[in-house]
Amino acid sequence: MQFQDWLRSLRFTGGDGTSEMDNLKTLLPSMPSSFSLSSLSLSPSSIIGLGALASLTTYWLVTRPRPIQPPCDLQAQSISVQGDQSCRRSALLTDDNLLEFYYEDTKTVYDMFQRGLRIAGLCNGPCLGFRKPGEPYQWIAYTEVAERAQVLGSGLLAKGCKPNPQQFVGIFAQNRPEWVIAELACYTFSMALVPLYDTLGLDAMVHILNLVEISMVICDKEDKAESLLKNKEKGVTTTLSCLVLFSPFSAALLERGRKCGLVKITEQLLSFSTVLWHFCSNLHFHDSFVSMFCHGARVGFYQGDISLLMDDIKTLKPTFFPVVPRLLNRIYDKILGSVTSPLKRAFLHYAVRRKQAELSSGVVRNNSMWDRLIFNKIQALSSFIHSSLSFFLATLGCLIFEGYGQTECTAGCTFSMPGDWSAGHVGAPLPCAMVKLTDIPDMNYYAKNGEGEICIRGHSVFRGYLKDEERTGEALDADGWLHTGDVGQWLPNGTLRIVDRKKHIFKLSQGEYIAPEKIENVYTRCVPVLQVFVHGDSLQSYLIGVVVPDPEVFVDWAKERGIVGSYEELCQNPDVKKAVLEDMTAVGKEAGLKSFEQVKDFYLHPEMFSVSNGLLTPTLKSKRVDLRRVFSEQIAQLYSKSSI
Repeated sequence: MQFQDWLRSLRFTGGDGTSEMDNLKTLLPSMPSSFSLSSLSLSPSSIIGLGALASLTTYWLVTRPRPIQPPCDLQAQSISVQGDQSCRRSALLTDDNLLEFYYEDTKTVYDMFQRGLRIAGLCNGPCLGFRKPGEPYQWIAYTEVAERAQVLGSGLLAKGCKPNPQQFVGIFAQNRPEWVIAELACYTFSMALVPLYDTLGLDAMVHILNLVEISMVICDKEDKAESLLKNKEKGVTTTLSCLVLFSPFSAALLERGRKCGLVKITEQLLSFSTVLWHFCSNLHFHDSFVSMFCHGARVGFYQGDISLLMDDIKTLKPTFFPVVPRLLNRIYDKILGSVTSPLKRAFLHYAVRRKQAELSSGVVRNNSMWDRLIFNKIQALSSFIHSSLSFFLATLGCLIFEGYGQTECTAGCTFSMPGDWSAGHVGAPLPCAMVKLTDIPDMNYYAKNGEGEICIRGHSVFRGYLKDEERTGEALDADGWLHTGDVGQWLPNGTLRIVDRKKHIFKLSQGEYIAPEKIENVYTRCVPVLQVFVHGDSLQSYLIGVVVPDPEVFVDWAKERGIVGSYEELCQNPDVKKAVLEDMTAVGKEAGLKSFEQVKDFYLHPEMFSVSNGLLTPTLKSKRVDLRRVFSEQIAQLYSKSSI
């Protein structure tokens, strides 16, 4: 038997079909391509060497990682509905009947927590975690959370809330353990929680309070209670009659409440600490995780430097943490920037290829030789980075899933399958929803080509906007399909790719339609670019923009091109602007942007778009009307130049 044939028989191969021996030849001296054991006169040392090799091979066969078995054929993750290739449902279903409840005993949000309580409560498992910067997490058990939610709910009822579906309770607070306990308290007594955010602005806050006719609001701090009292004093929030605080409050606040007419203020204004212990403040997270409690999961509330988030993810693997989108978009750059030696960089690329080969065969782990030698440093890396999903799967060795959806369909409608670690898509439809694509003639997207506006129908789709039939009619058609405004494309394996955005499109003077958000998403891949606003109108033949450079890399990026200066100075340097434009144009061309989709000029702005300065929504989407207003002078100057 030939030696190489024997090695192949051991299937010592990566997921890409290449053997480890073939790949190691790039780093190790080559071995004879073929020889016969019978033709050799083996010395004792050679026999020992072959015995050692056989032992190592046996050990590898016993301990080699096993791939995650996917729940369906990964080449057919969704199935067309009634022969319509543009409309698809999950391959996990046996027919076109959508899944309504995952567990028969779990049909409400209250049921979700109760199921988690049965699972984790038996062993007094952790439920909510919090910490102060630099300190370890402290965990509150499921049983304790349940008890405190019950006590708080009873307290709310005693303060005037009635247990019926029409009773709304407002909460005006940063996300923290009390937030979730207050949420569970409301669900326990069939009350609905309405979140309020100071970033919404005064007018929006008043509109919500009056629209929903909220009488009770829970606050975390006295200054937020004061802002609500101001509205009450002005007579613009007539239904508000009760405030509940997380923390003790001053006598002055109590007196102001009496003067502005809060009902039974001495009884209604209640310190939250009398029914619930006072946890540390200023703890952040981004969504309600009640659905995770269904499985007995624990949720850690992150506080402090967001660059340290990766450490928490590695330490608390069973815990779900919100992942900041920009975090995953900047890791690759940071890593490669720190690897300056050509030999080390080649070794890094080789290690990534070997881990990616495992990924393609369904193996995700963080205990391989490459993890111990190289990726353990990356897994402990606590900084922002820039690159692809497959790179993270390889280097971090943890499960990362992608999904797509919106609030109107209860968060998700597609999700990537376990075992499918490929990037470039958002997974297949969830079993609770059908997804179809519809024609957008103005943008040249047609369902017959597997492209179009993403529409969703199923048990997870909402019934409509409260007291707003007009907007409900815009979102939901007569057949119950939710029109998302996003443009998708079906891939051959039945997964969905997001390719464009229908909303905010406009036409240039020559008749070409522009989807600015698609272009902005492309340009943010540029190393020096953090944020982009693309602008155009029907009276102009080309696009312009506003670009916010990435403060973490901009100065060094310019220095590499021989231009030195502070962040603000570089934003005013025409040579820097020219270099950024060249980089953006190159990235745009690589991404397939047409010539008329490329910006021809832009203004470098030294301040980030943010919620606080009114240029981003609370969900971090660009407020395009406000951006046009704020930068109207710069836009006029850019267009006043001679025709490009």
